[in-house]
Amino acid sequence: MQLLSEHSIQEFKFQLINGSKQLEIKVLDHQADLMVIHAKELMLWNKKINLTAIREPLQIVEKHFIDSIATLSFLGNQKHVIDMGAGGGFPGIPLKIMNPLLYVVLVDSSRKKVNFLKHVIRLLGLKNIDAIHSRVEDLHNNDNYKGQFDVVISRAFTELSNFTRLGIPFLKTNGFICALKGKNAVLEITPDIKAQFTVKTSQYTLPFEKSLRYIIRLSKKN
Repeated sequence: MQLLSEHSIQEFKFQLINGSKQLEIKVLDHQADLMVIHAKELMLWNKKINLTAIREPLQIVEKHFIDSIATLSFLGNQKHVIDMGAGGGFPGIPLKIMNPLLYVVLVDSSRKKVNFLKHVIRLLGLKNIDAIHSRVEDLHNNDNYKGQFDVVISRAFTELSNFTRLGIPFLKTNGFICALKGKNAVLEITPDIKAQFTVKTSQYTLPFEKSLRYIIRLSKKN
């Protein structure tokens, strides 16, 4: 199924808006339109570079877009967000679409993926969002990024203890780490993590396939 016909686009929007509503998230029509453009570009570019293994549009709706914006309430009033291992732009770009006041930095070590991210950002006309080609650890001592973020977020980037190690240098004093994980998430919360961080977890179920997802929030103990 190609996300190119008018029928497919309308079905995508319907599933996006109604699926999000099941998670008590309201997606406005213009926000859905921007996500449609992102999805279309994802599918087109995916023919040339490996952005996602998910190719069916209605699975893209749920597993990329709805799954990304499910974190909105967890972010609260935080404004500066860095998305590590952003890949095809998830969760950073959908979060930016939903909350234009966010300042978002997307980081990925693949130049081709970063080229895609920059293309989508330009196409959607998004402001205060950038895509950086770099290994995450190479930014640790860069004053433009070190200690500059309220939230470090990732989705299926790396296991939790490694994510915390890579994410801590970017955090402001009261910032937190936000990891989007699958059903085995709690197994990654080790005694060492509990010793270093105040851990808060939230779970939700994807609206259509009913698979369980976790959001793990880690705040560094003083």
